[in-house]
Amino acid sequence: MADNQNALGAADAVVVDAPETIELKRVNTPPAQTWNRLRANDITLTVPKISRKGDVHFALPRLFDKVECGMGQQVTDWVCSQAADSRYVEVARGEKRTEPIVITVGADDGEVADTGVMVRDDAECTIVVASFGAGENGTSASLLRVIAGARAHVSIVEVLGCSEGQQHLDSVGITAGDDARIEVRQYALGGGTLALGLACELAGDRSRIDLLTRYHARRKDVLDMNHVVRQCGRNTRAEVHESGALDDAARKSLRATIDLVHGARGSKGNESESVLVLGDDVVNKTMPVILCDEDDVAGNHGATIGSVSPEQIDYLMDRGLSRREAEQLFVRAIFEDAIIHAPEEASHAAAIARAEEVLGADVAHDFDDGVDARKSDAAVPEED
Repeated sequence: MADNQNALGAADAVVVDAPETIELKRVNTPPAQTWNRLRANDITLTVPKISRKGDVHFALPRLFDKVECGMGQQVTDWVCSQAADSRYVEVARGEKRTEPIVITVGADDGEVADTGVMVRDDAECTIVVASFGAGENGTSASLLRVIAGARAHVSIVEVLGCSEGQQHLDSVGITAGDDARIEVRQYALGGGTLALGLACELAGDRSRIDLLTRYHARRKDVLDMNHVVRQCGRNTRAEVHESGALDDAARKSLRATIDLVHGARGSKGNESESVLVLGDDVVNKTMPVILCDEDDVAGNHGATIGSVSPEQIDYLMDRGLSRREAEQLFVRAIFEDAIIHAPEEASHAAAIARAEEVLGADVAHDFDDGVDARKSDAAVPEED
């Protein structure tokens, strides 16, 4: 295993200009677009641009240039130009890496991360992305590109959040070889503007991705997501499932595309979303798409959008909860899931910070205490 970063000394540093802003137009664009009048095809973001003229950067191997990323080439180019350096991590053939590869970025400091991970044949690893913010403005971004070799097993956990007035961009690109297994858990926990995109190419035969995204947005949060799975190899499998809750005047767009490419015989793809609408002024846009250029394949998609049923509300209110408290139980479940599945300290702290802001410190730490108790119970051996 190698973990390499540029080690140039202070002598190579230069004074940078004051940050300016630029527009990234039409990012998070799906492979197949819908009617433009719906304004569901993309998003335009205003981001800072720092002049790094004279800087010397460590660049990723050129092989990563071929990896398609979910937010598109504009975001890839911007991150590469703004990151102070790139980070390359290699997991050796057959290695079972137990320590997670951790990527943390903060909107308060305008942090931008460019990471490439090469997972060789028969290797295993966990990659964690954690974003956070507590200020009134700022932009953070993470670009993650993963190349998984034959029979590799890669687990990615993302806990993403920031504060009102801030924004975070999160772009992921994955290429999977023969029999590779990719598992992704994304938690988009709101605050300001969150834009995330993931593209996965199942290039190898019998490769598979399981993508689970859970999200929450409230007030005037903007949540924009783009998921693309291209099934190129034979007998590949894609399971893409999203669910979340929208409150107040939150705005959310989801573009989910499964592309069954010519030659992907025997492949199957499933995509589904469940949206819980809690606010009267919520704007929800969902665009699930199946593209197919092969006969012997199966593709399914669907979306369920609605509010808490009257029967559920009545049941909970009969047990002493107000309507608002009953609705918030569903929101609490999203944050509890994020805290439970945070595999290390940075992602755990990011989940707790957002839970404190949305639900309050007492509720957030109730979750935390419950996780600690379950871990303690699991660690105690049963008596014969």
